[in-house]
Amino acid sequence: MMAEYWPYIVILVAGWLATDIWRWLGVLAGNRLQEGSETLNWVRAVATALVMAVTAKLVVFPTGTLEASPLWLRLLAASIGFAAFLIAGQRVLVGVVVPLAILGAGLMWLPS
Repeated sequence: MMAEYWPYIVILVAGWLATDIWRWLGVLAGNRLQEGSETLNWVRAVATALVMAVTAKLVVFPTGTLEASPLWLRLLAASIGFAAFLIAGQRVLVGVVVPLAILGAGLMWLPS
C-alpha cells in the first residue's frame, strides 16, 4: 500500500524542502535588517521588478482564454487600471476591478 504513495511523499517532502528552507532563511535574515536600509530597499526593488515582469508577460504573452483577446485591449485595460489605481490612492481593489471590467466589456463588444 505504501509503495503506491511513495512517489507523492517524495514530491511533497522535496517540494517542501526546496521552498520552505528559503522562506525561513528569508525570515531570519529579514529580522536583522533595519527598516529603510539599502539592503531592504534593494530587496523591495527586486520583488517589485519580478512582480512587474510577470504582469507584463501575462499582458503581452497570455495563455488560455486571454490569448484570444487582442493585444490593444489588454494594454488599454492595464493602462487605465494602473491610472485608476493611482488616482484612487493606490487601492489594490480598484487596480484589480477596473482593468477586469474594461477587459470584460471589451470582450463582450468585440465580434467573436
